[in-house]
Amino acid sequence: MEQEQLNEPKMQVHPSIFKVIEQRKALKERLSNIKHKIGVYSAKGGVGKTTTAVNIAYTLSLMGYKVGLLDADVDCPNLTMFLGINTVKEAVYPLIPIEKDGVKVLSTAMFLDDKSKPIIWRGPMIGKMISEFFSNTEWGNLDYLILDLPPGTSDSPLSIIQLLDLDGFVIVTTPQHISAVNAIRSGMMAKRLGVALLGVIENMSDGEARGGKEVAAELDSEVIGLVPFDKKMSEMSDRGEVAVLNDEGIKNRYEHIVKKLIGGG
Repeated sequence: MEQEQLNEPKMQVHPSIFKVIEQRKALKERLSNIKHKIGVYSAKGGVGKTTTAVNIAYTLSLMGYKVGLLDADVDCPNLTMFLGINTVKEAVYPLIPIEKDGVKVLSTAMFLDDKSKPIIWRGPMIGKMISEFFSNTEWGNLDYLILDLPPGTSDSPLSIIQLLDLDGFVIVTTPQHISAVNAIRSGMMAKRLGVALLGVIENMSDGEARGGKEVAAELDSEVIGLVPFDKKMSEMSDRGEVAVLNDEGIKNRYEHIVKKLIGGG
C-alpha cells in the first residue's frame, strides 16, 4: 500500500497560475484606494448591460458616494455614447479618467479619433489593455468602481474576473428565455471562479420577472430590480443623457435597486 502511494503521480500546477496570483496581489495593492468593485455582466449583448451600469453608477453618485465607471468592453466600447462624451484623449500613462457629472469615466473609445472604426485586437492585446485600466490608471479615492463587463464567457470577462478582487457582480437579463439561458451561463462562469453574485436585474421587463426569476432560481440568487421598457429612457441614452439625472421616476427605481445591491434596502 505504501509503495502504491509513493508511485502515485503528483498533481501538476501550470506555471501561469503563479503569474496570475502575483498580478492579482499587485492589483489589489494598486487599487487599495477603491473600497468596492462591482461588475455588471451578461453573456449576451443587447440586454441593457451598459444602461444598467451607467444608471447604477450615477445613482450611487447621487447618493453621495465617490464613483468610477469603467467600460471594460475593450474592443466594442460604447459607454461614451451613453454619456455624450466626445473628448479624444492621448494615451499617456498614467491614464486619467474623464469626470462627467461627478463620476470618473474611462473607456477605450476616449482614445479613438474615429469611433466608427473597429478595434481589431487579439486576446492578448485585449488582456493587456484591461490590465492597463487597473494598473496604470489614476482612479483616486473611490467608494465604488462600476465595471461594464464585456459579454461572453471568454478572454475579456475571464481576465477581469481572474485578476480583479471584485466584491461581486450583477447579472442583467431580459424577460425572454433565451436571454435568461445566456445570463445563467455568465453567472455560472463567474461563480465557478469564486465571485459573488449580488443579484439579478431584469431589463425591458413586462413586470412579471419571468427571465429574472429563471436566472435567480438557477443561480441561487434574487431579483433585485425590474426595469420596464421606457421609450424616454431609450431616447435619453441615444442623446447621451443619463436617465437617473433627468427623470425622477427612473431615479427612484434605480435607488431601490442600488439600496438592495449595497445592502441598504
